[in-house]
Amino acid sequence: MWWFNRKGPSGFSGASTAEEVTAGVDGHCLVAVITGASKGIGLETARVLALRGVHVVMAVRNVSAGLEAREAIVAKIPGARIDVLELDLSSIASVRRFASEFGCLNLPLNILINNAGVMTRNCTRSCDGLELHFATNHIGHFLLTNLLLENMKKTCRDSCLEGRIVNLTSSGHSMTYREGICFDKIHDPSGLFVAYGQSKLANILHSNELSRILKEEGVNISANAVHSGVITTNLFRNRTIVSALLNSIGRIICRTVEQGAATTCYVAMHPQVKGISGKYFTNCDIASPSSQASDAELAKKLWQFSFKIVSS
Repeated sequence: MWWFNRKGPSGFSGASTAEEVTAGVDGHCLVAVITGASKGIGLETARVLALRGVHVVMAVRNVSAGLEAREAIVAKIPGARIDVLELDLSSIASVRRFASEFGCLNLPLNILINNAGVMTRNCTRSCDGLELHFATNHIGHFLLTNLLLENMKKTCRDSCLEGRIVNLTSSGHSMTYREGICFDKIHDPSGLFVAYGQSKLANILHSNELSRILKEEGVNISANAVHSGVITTNLFRNRTIVSALLNSIGRIICRTVEQGAATTCYVAMHPQVKGISGKYFTNCDIASPSSQASDAELAKKLWQFSFKIVSS
């Protein structure tokens, strides 16, 4: 629709595609890890980064689907450098195993895109006893980032190139508990939409606190949060009513996957984003998240809380 075409300061709009926002960007010297890369926005992000020459590591829960996705990309982009590794973000053990297997590849790491996300029909717990949205959307990515961070720091020093961490969030981050993060209900699988909103708020707070820490350390790695817009993807596969609604009005309010991956690819690769960190992006431009998402003290508390979980 017309409002998607309104260009912001970046020169791009909600109608811009991932290919358009990365046109002319050379990624041949870069390596990226992308979670949830076998379908939807993650797959399109992997394809476009591979198209720009980036060596892509697809972190996927279903390895067979990941290998099929890899073959589909390579068929269209001969010479694309793509690896596929198993990663179940709802399992702390799986995240640690992925980090170890990635280390065995002996690759540097310039870009980490924490893309994967889940919205379940039934509120449930992860294998580690955590509410599933919080476990998958936040804790898994929090641990993964921490485990890969030393590699990113070394890569940054050795290459003299800025490292970039991109956390996928949602405008739904504002639909959460009154206190933002309900720390005493992390093991309580109740309240579907607020639980999802809480996990998406956590993604932004994670980006903000990580950005603060990296700046304090003087490390040339940025950390930003990205909202892709409303897209009909497999995120809604377990929400029958939501899926039906999006299918019926999708042509009006929803973006294509190619458009949905644009802001992720822009923040991960575009020169305009160099030196920008701790921000919330949508439509390839900096935007304002909720007041809770800008709460520095809440971000610190979440960081400490999350660190205890993954360290126990």
